[in-house]
Amino acid sequence: MSATAQATFAATLVDEWVRAGLRHAVVSPGSRSTPLAVALAADDRLRLHVHHDERAAGFLALGIGKATGVPAVVLTTSGTAAVELHPAVVEASQSGVPLVVCTADRPPELQGVGAPQTVDQVHLYGRAVRWFCPVDPAGAAPSTWRSLAARAVAEATGAPPGPVHLDLAFREPLVGEPGPLPPGRPDGRPWHRAVRSVAGPDDAGLDEISGLLAGERGVIVAGAGSGGPGEVHALAAATGWPVLADPTSACRVPAPATVAAFDALLRHHPFAEARRPEVVLRLGRPPASRILAEWLAGSAARQVLIERHGEWLDPDRTAAAVVAGDPGAWCSALARRLARSRAAEAWAGSWNAAEAAAQAAMDHVLARHREVTEPGVARRLAATLPAGATLVVSSSMPVRDLEWYAAPRTGLRTLSNRGANGIDGVISTAVGVALTTTAPATALVGDVAFLHDANALLGLAGRGVDLTVVVVDNRGGGIFSFLPQARAL
Repeated sequence: MSATAQATFAATLVDEWVRAGLRHAVVSPGSRSTPLAVALAADDRLRLHVHHDERAAGFLALGIGKATGVPAVVLTTSGTAAVELHPAVVEASQSGVPLVVCTADRPPELQGVGAPQTVDQVHLYGRAVRWFCPVDPAGAAPSTWRSLAARAVAEATGAPPGPVHLDLAFREPLVGEPGPLPPGRPDGRPWHRAVRSVAGPDDAGLDEISGLLAGERGVIVAGAGSGGPGEVHALAAATGWPVLADPTSACRVPAPATVAAFDALLRHHPFAEARRPEVVLRLGRPPASRILAEWLAGSAARQVLIERHGEWLDPDRTAAAVVAGDPGAWCSALARRLARSRAAEAWAGSWNAAEAAAQAAMDHVLARHREVTEPGVARRLAATLPAGATLVVSSSMPVRDLEWYAAPRTGLRTLSNRGANGIDGVISTAVGVALTTTAPATALVGDVAFLHDANALLGLAGRGVDLTVVVVDNRGGGIFSFLPQARAL
């Protein structure tokens, strides 16, 4: 394949991605990836972000997709550079974040013969990608190039969204000038557009789920992806059920049903025993709280999980039904079906009073401690960030500090890599988030998570982002002090 044809192939992919709505590309420098790197850099409709560390680059692209719902392209050269993307690919897969992963590769004639910087990149990321396609540009007809690029985006934004992997076998010479591109669709439309609708509740489904949720003592557990706070709290108002709202859910807002201090309340055994529910409606992803999970698992309540794509997020195997659908639409429909019981006022009032007492107690205790503390940092940070800000919080202790101590508020978007729950790549994720907005972004991380991703800070000053990184030094892995084995270590 000539250098011109190879450059034309790469430029066609980029043009098609722009037609599909992509606006960001993250590139880690390398030689074998030159044709696509040059094409990405040449298209001024894209924002190009160069990062020398592939692991950080992967999480930066993840942050862009997490913030916007639109995949970014991330490109590496061949060999171990491609392997470095694996943690971000796994997180994108398990948290449902769209991502277009492009790895350069040696052509088939250089495989298995000891050529430098060559590893087996076929299905490199295993089942973590929604779609894998090995591409030899020399063998791909120009009439298929646009289809290849458009399908990658369609697969990445499917149900559920996630990463896709194009393994591109480029040949030398790697530098050339592109010729005329194969014609695209009229009016700048992408070659393919996958239209997927999330099913709304039908009468039969509503009858079944309403029957399962019939009960006087219910709770709503709202995690990430739980739907809009308006629909969730409208259901709470209709039923008299409290909303146990994780900070990543968008439902931890000032409202009569909001219970933010659920972890602290459920640690009090008499309270937890007296408020065992009959029915539980779980929306979106599970919160981080182990105490909440144990309380729900031991409650013997009928539990229904509603998740947008029907993912089986039921580690304790307690869900009587797993519903694939828009949680907000289901909440609105259920609010018209579920009757408010005679005991609703007392049930709702007891939760509301306990929440108010817990919030007042936290304010009182923290006001007495003038020194900086983990709880105080999480509570104050969540309360004082300006409206419209985004908070990216690390797994391990920071996400739990926020879950335990952050009070209800509006105007704050909270994001966390809770797919695989790793602590790597958090700052890079926050950089990716910050690149998509002019509003302030903040990352709350522990000292170990900070050290894991310190590479993310290199070149940050030149990216023009509004990002504050808050590091809580809890002497390395503070979460492990809560585990039984801590006494033996």
